[in-house]
Amino acid sequence: MRGILPEQLIRLAEALPAPLYVVGGSVRDFLAGALRRSADWDICSPADEETLAAAARACGLAVRAVYPRTGTVKLEGETAFEYTRFRTDTYVRGIHTPAETRFTDDIALDARRRDFCANAVYYDVAAGTYADPLGGIPDIRARILRTVAPAAKVFGEDGLRLLRLARIAAQTGFSPDGECLDGARRNRALIRDIAPERVFAEMQLLLHADETAADGPYRGLCILRETGVLGQFLPELAAGEGMAQRADFHDHDVLEHSFRCVRYARADIRWAALLHDVGKPACMKEDGSFHDHPARGARLADGILTRLKAPRKLTEETVRLVLLHMRDFDLKMRETKVRREICECRDLLPKLLALKQADFSACKDDLSPAPTVQKWENVLEKMRAEGVPFSVRELAVNGDDLLRAGLAGEEIGAALQALLAYCAQDGTRNRREHLLRHLKHCRKEIV
Repeated sequence: MRGILPEQLIRLAEALPAPLYVVGGSVRDFLAGALRRSADWDICSPADEETLAAAARACGLAVRAVYPRTGTVKLEGETAFEYTRFRTDTYVRGIHTPAETRFTDDIALDARRRDFCANAVYYDVAAGTYADPLGGIPDIRARILRTVAPAAKVFGEDGLRLLRLARIAAQTGFSPDGECLDGARRNRALIRDIAPERVFAEMQLLLHADETAADGPYRGLCILRETGVLGQFLPELAAGEGMAQRADFHDHDVLEHSFRCVRYARADIRWAALLHDVGKPACMKEDGSFHDHPARGARLADGILTRLKAPRKLTEETVRLVLLHMRDFDLKMRETKVRREICECRDLLPKLLALKQADFSACKDDLSPAPTVQKWENVLEKMRAEGVPFSVRELAVNGDDLLRAGLAGEEIGAALQALLAYCAQDGTRNRREHLLRHLKHCRKEIV
């Protein structure tokens, strides 16, 4: 492992009077054969934070922050390091931040404060040896997740571990043992005590876990369902479990279909894939059908992502995708309407088509091209061949032309949008003289 460690970290280990260890995910992933380079490293030792900070500065590392209460030091050099002094923690049930921290020289006590044995393997940087006080190396070889103490205690101490279980399993391909799953299930309600920003951050990692493990997002979501944690923080989504759909279109219930949509979705639309049918349970309960589920789902998706304090841009984009995902699903939309739809959602079109494809594939695990996507792509190709403008900047007229034509203020914007829609039906219309003539004849209807 020494061969992949940053040189500054090696120098720090040699300068520190106490052994310096790398611990956690980087050691686990290296031993599992999955680590090449790490963006950041978790390091620890019995040395106090002042001693560590002084040695770090002597090695040319910048000390960005020191937290004496937890013995934590944030360092930065060629890469980032987070140092934590050996300690043992006491928690108030379910609360992520320890209520009390006591420092120790005992590596086994430090290991016991962690979550899973696979994450409690230590690499002594200077000596080039491993310390494994809890048997984490055999767990890594067996690809299992086992808690460092009785599972009920581990999950009862920190509700965030309920999500970390699913996320780490997703990223590594490791399988939780039975006690681990049972402990998470018994403590599932504690996820509600965790700050929404932390929940969102863990879900972001889970939904992109296929960057390190094949089919990771699907595996992680299944663990959240199995432990009941999903229903605690996304009850609107979990309500789809067991809700049957038309057998001629679907092989899976609403929740499983949503999970499989994530499985088949590209990375930049994972939240939309997860939430695209979130409106179905509410529609079925209130209306007895799924008819209005895109609109209902868009409102619910907005509420969910706002509740989780997701970035506003992601929220707005996801809401639009959920609202639009069923457009022309039955292939009955006329081409003129498809052209208007394409222009209206042009900024989102690649993601919308990708969501439609993932949705189609998730119905019966069919990876063939979705008929709606094929139809829309054919129409789009025709529009491109005709030279259809997809933004007002591409129109052959501009605001100055309309100002000279007698329009003013908001009329100009409305007219440009109307002319854009007019050209969507035939790209050859996008000629300055033709558009001005059309504007003159249809001005009342346009503005």
